[in-house]
Amino acid sequence: MSPQDPSLDGVLSPREESAGGRTLLIRSIVLVTAVLGLNYIVWRWLWSINWDAWWIAIPLVLAETYSLIDSLLFGFTVWRLKKRTPPPAPEGLTVDVFITTYNEPLDLVLTTARAAKAIEYPHRTWILDDGNRAEVRAAADAEGIGWITRSADWKDMPRHAKAGNLNNALMSTDGEFLVILDADQIPDPQILHRTLGYFTNEKMALVQTPQVFINVPDSDPLGSQAPLFYGPIQQGKDGWNAAFFCGSNAIIRREALMQLGVTRYVTEIELALHKALKTSDKVLAKAGRNLGPGNERISDALDIVAKDLRRVRRRLQKGHGISEVTYEFQQRVAAVTRTLVAADIAAFHEDLASLADLGIEGLEEGLQDASASTPGLAVVDDSALDQLAQRSWSPLAAIDAVRLLIESVNADRGCEAMAVMPMATISVTEDMATCMRLHSLGWESAYHHEKLADGLAPEDLNSMLTQRLRWAQGTIQVMFRENPFAQKGLTIAQKLMYGATMWSYLSGFAALVYIAAPIIYLTFGILPVNSISTEFFVRLIPFLLVNQLLFAVVGKGVRTWRGQQYSLALFPVWIRSITSAFGNVYLGRSLDFAVTPKTLQQDSTLRWDLVKPQLWAMGLLVAAAVVGVVRMIVGQADILGTSVNLVWVAFDLVIFSVIIEAVRYRGFEHYQADISKAKARQDAGA
Repeated sequence: MSPQDPSLDGVLSPREESAGGRTLLIRSIVLVTAVLGLNYIVWRWLWSINWDAWWIAIPLVLAETYSLIDSLLFGFTVWRLKKRTPPPAPEGLTVDVFITTYNEPLDLVLTTARAAKAIEYPHRTWILDDGNRAEVRAAADAEGIGWITRSADWKDMPRHAKAGNLNNALMSTDGEFLVILDADQIPDPQILHRTLGYFTNEKMALVQTPQVFINVPDSDPLGSQAPLFYGPIQQGKDGWNAAFFCGSNAIIRREALMQLGVTRYVTEIELALHKALKTSDKVLAKAGRNLGPGNERISDALDIVAKDLRRVRRRLQKGHGISEVTYEFQQRVAAVTRTLVAADIAAFHEDLASLADLGIEGLEEGLQDASASTPGLAVVDDSALDQLAQRSWSPLAAIDAVRLLIESVNADRGCEAMAVMPMATISVTEDMATCMRLHSLGWESAYHHEKLADGLAPEDLNSMLTQRLRWAQGTIQVMFRENPFAQKGLTIAQKLMYGATMWSYLSGFAALVYIAAPIIYLTFGILPVNSISTEFFVRLIPFLLVNQLLFAVVGKGVRTWRGQQYSLALFPVWIRSITSAFGNVYLGRSLDFAVTPKTLQQDSTLRWDLVKPQLWAMGLLVAAAVVGVVRMIVGQADILGTSVNLVWVAFDLVIFSVIIEAVRYRGFEHYQADISKAKARQDAGA
C-alpha cells in the first residue's frame, strides 16, 4: 500500500484551486443552487400548495424544504474545501497504538496487531480486549504486544461499550499520543510519520484519516465505501475546523482527551448539583404548603434548610469547591434532622411516662425489656440520633429527601467505574460527541486525506444494517442529549457542520413522503400542487440539475450515486434510529451496542425479510404505476400529471434497486469467485 494512494488524491488546496478556478466554480454553483432552491421553495409555500389535499400537500412541501436545507448545508460544507500537506513528524514523541476488540476472530485481531507493531515510528502497541479472552492474551504475550482488559472497578458498573474500553485503557497507559484502530483496520507502517507532524500545532487535538475497505467490489452493493464523506465532506468540514473523529484510523493528543475528561467531570457534577438544588427547592416549598397549624418547629426547620440551599448557591457562584460545599450542607442538614429527632424522642418518652403514671401495668417492664434488647432507646446518644435521622419519619420526609438529593451528587461518581471519562459515553458511538466536546473547548482537528489503513467492510446485508443503525442511533443520541446549536464554545460554522450530519438522518421521514406522493396521485388522482404547470417545471428542473452538477464538480470523478441511493433506500433504518434513540434518551429504554461482524454471517439463504418495508414500497409503486396507466388510458387521469408521476415512480424504483443487489450479495469471496467463473467461461468461449 503506497502512503500516497492515487485513489485518494485530495481536492486541490485553496491556493491551487484559486489558480485553476475550481474554488470559484464550486462557490458559483453553490450560490446558483441556493438561489434556484430558494426561488422554488418560496413559490411552493406561497402559491402552489393544493389546500384541498393538505394532508399530502403539506408533508410534500415540508419534505422538499428538508431536502433544500440538506442541499444548502452541503453547499456550505464544500465552500471551504481544504487539502493539507503534513509537516514532518517530530522525533521523540511517545505513542500508544490502541486496537479495540470485543469478539472479533483472533486471527483478524492479530493481523492488525502485527501491522500496528510494525509501524515505523517508535511506539507501544496494545490490544484492548473487552472480551477478556485468555487466547487473545496468550497470543498478545507471544507476540510481545501489550494486552489490556477492564479493571475490577468495572464490575457491575455501566460498561459504555467501546468508549468504556478506551477510557479504561487511557488510565493504564501514558503515551502523549494515541492511535485508535478498530480490530479490522490494518495500519500502514508510515501512519505516524504522515500524521504526527500536525501536532506541532499545540492546539491540534485530533487527526482523522480515511476509512477505506479492501473487501468491497467496484459495484459496492452494500454502499460501504464513503468516498464523498472521506473526501470533499471531511475536507470541507476541515476548512471550518470541524473535521470529525470517526472512531478509527485517528491520532489523538492525550492531553486534549484528559482535559476534556476533567472538564466534563466538573461540568456534569455542577449540572447535577444545580438540578438537585432546583428539585430541593420544590420539595421544601411543597412540604411547607402541606404543613398544618401547630407545626412551627417543622416550619422553622424547613426554613433553615431552605436558607442553607441559598447559601450553597452563593458559595458555588464564588467558586468554592463542590465537595466542600455539599459536605458542609449535608452536615448542617444532619444537625437540623438530629434536633428534630431528639425532640420527637423526648416527646415520645414524655408520652410513655404519662402512660406509666396512669398505672398501665407492665409498661415499665416492657420499657426495660426494650432498653435491654435495643440499647439507646432509654438513653439516646449522638450515634443513635444519627441512625434515627436516616429514617423517613413523616415530619422529616421533606428534609431527608433534600439531604438524599444533595448527597446523590457525589464527586466520586460511585455509579461509574471511573470518575473521569475522557471518551464520551452519551451514545452508542463515542466519536462524534467526543470530537464536538473537544471543539467546544477550543481544540482543533485535521483531516488528512490519504489512505493509511486497510479495513474490512460488512460482508452481508444484515451486518451492514446493524452497522448503519448503530451509527445513526449514536448520532441522534448526541443530537438529543447535546444539540450542537446549544453548545457553548463552538463557532457557528462548527455548529452547522455537526448539525448537517445529524440533519441528514432525518431523511427517512422525507423518503416516506417521496414514496407516498406519486402513489396517491396515480391511484386516486389527488395532486399535492395546484397544477403541474410550466412555472412548476421552470422552477424545479433547473434546481435539480444544478444540484446534481454540484455533486459532480465537488466529487471530481468520485462515485456518489451509491450513497444517494442508500440515503433513500435505508429509510426504515433512519426512522428506527430516531425512534429508538428518542426512546432511549427520553423514555429510558435500553439501546444495546452491537459490534459489526467482520466476516460473512449469513448462509446462501436470501434475507428478503430484512428489507420488507422497501419491498412493500416497491410493490406499491409498481401497482400505482399500473393503475395510473389504466386511468390515463380510460381518460380518468391527466396525461401530463400521470407522465410526471410515472417518471417519479421510475426514479424511486431505480433508487430501490440497490436493495435487490444488496440482498443477493453473498460476500467478497463469492463475488470474486463468480467473476473468475464468468471470466473462465468467456475465455473458454473465445
